[in-house]
Amino acid sequence: MRTSEFDSSSEEEDAADQQLAPFQVSWLPLSVVESSQFLGICALPGCKFKDIRRSLERDVEELQSQGVQDVFVFCTRGELSKYRVPSLLEVYEQRGFTVHHTPFPDGEAPPMELSCRILEELQLSMRSSRRTVIHCYGGLGRSGLIAACLLLQLSVTMTPNKAIEILREHRGGGAIQTVKQYNFLHEFRESFAAYQQSREVSTERGASR
Repeated sequence: MRTSEFDSSSEEEDAADQQLAPFQVSWLPLSVVESSQFLGICALPGCKFKDIRRSLERDVEELQSQGVQDVFVFCTRGELSKYRVPSLLEVYEQRGFTVHHTPFPDGEAPPMELSCRILEELQLSMRSSRRTVIHCYGGLGRSGLIAACLLLQLSVTMTPNKAIEILREHRGGGAIQTVKQYNFLHEFRESFAAYQQSREVSTERGASR
C-alpha cells in the first residue's frame, strides 16, 4: 500500500477511524424493472466533515471487497476538497475502478444533457454486467434522483412516486431531498422526450446543410 494515495490524518483522527462502522452500500435490485442487475448507492467514502470521520483507505477497500468495478461520482471537485477527500478520483483510478465523474451541485438536478449522459453511461455499465456504484455526499439526494430516473427509463410502467418509494425503502426517507429534485423526477419523461426530439431536429438540420 502506498500511503501517499490517501490523505494524511492526525493521530486523533486515526484513533477515531478505528471505531468506524463498516462502510454501507445499498444494493438496489433492478428486478423491479425486469433486470437482473443491482445498482449500488452509497455515501462519500473517506468523508471527514463535522462529526463524520471515515477512512478513505478502508472505505475504498470495502468497495473493492464488494466487487465494485464502475463508480459514478456526482460531487464537485470543490466538495471533495471540503470533505477532505481531494484525491478520491485518483485513488479510485489507482485501485482499478472505472470512474465516471459527472458532477452537479448539491440539492440540484442535472441539466437534461448531463442527465442523459449519466443515464446512458449507467445503462452501458448495466448491460456490460459491471458492478456499479453511484454516490454524491450522502447518497440520498443526487444519487437517489439519478437512480429513480434510471428506474423510469427502464420501465414504462414505473411511476415517479413508485420510484421514490423504492428508493426510500433502500436508502431511507431522505432520498430525493429537494423540491427541485422532486419536480425534475415528475417531469423527467416529458423533459427527456422533448430533449431527444430537439437533438434529432438539430442532427437533421446539420445533415441537410
